[in-house]
Amino acid sequence: MSLSRVGILYHPMVEAAYTLAGELEKLLRSRGVSVWLCSAWEEEEARARLDSTDLILTTGGDGTILRAAQLALPAQTLITGINLGRLGFMTELTTDEAMVELPSLLEGKGWIDERALLEAELLSLEGGVPRICYALNDVVVARGTVTRVVYVDASIDGESLTTYKGDGVIAATATGSTAYALAAGGPILHPRSEEFLLLPILPHLSSDYTLVLPPSAVVEMHVTTAHQAGLSIDGHINLPLSSGATITVRHSIKKVRFLRTHPRASFYATLEKKLKGKR
Repeated sequence: MSLSRVGILYHPMVEAAYTLAGELEKLLRSRGVSVWLCSAWEEEEARARLDSTDLILTTGGDGTILRAAQLALPAQTLITGINLGRLGFMTELTTDEAMVELPSLLEGKGWIDERALLEAELLSLEGGVPRICYALNDVVVARGTVTRVVYVDASIDGESLTTYKGDGVIAATATGSTAYALAAGGPILHPRSEEFLLLPILPHLSSDYTLVLPPSAVVEMHVTTAHQAGLSIDGHINLPLSSGATITVRHSIKKVRFLRTHPRASFYATLEKKLKGKR
């Protein structure tokens, strides 16, 4: 595996992320690697530079990786995250490890970790062309700025499940099971699991349990609300929802691919270390 062109996405609000990106750029150029830098918040600019990129390095936290994942999808570009955030479940390297381990990655000594995605199809009451989005972490249907409950009629594989009444509903991948879904009381899945979660957010006198669904499941959610609700994809793609909107969520055939250096079996030890002291 040859890595001849590398992109670096940095968190624009964290000075240390930009500084580290510059240091990585110097190291890569010294080894004859073509490099580009871009703020993770400048999606169009980054997309314009993506052609022929073999690897995207991120300097930030999991949020920066979620933005990188959207960029990496079309060409299945590899991602390696360097953690300057708090938890960093998806990141691979600490700042101290980055300069040491990067040469090994360039020499092809890492391994590829493929993560499942959810595909969300949004169809408004007015019809038109459905909007398709992909989520590495989660698809969230939730109330808007008005603090009133939203009603979500959910069905699975065409069979009616329940009407959720509360702040909303989360459909989360195994990767996303340690994110918003965990805060909402959901279980933790192994990140390379194909199953996904369906669970409510602060339900009021309605179903309060989490479902672990097989990758073949298709979830349809129909929204009823007197006020504007919202659809959030990985926390940074946010779309307004009006009453009558339908969101269909299914396992995607697309994957996000990470380039790793740590042992494949390190998830459980890492999980405890990351959660310890965060409770």
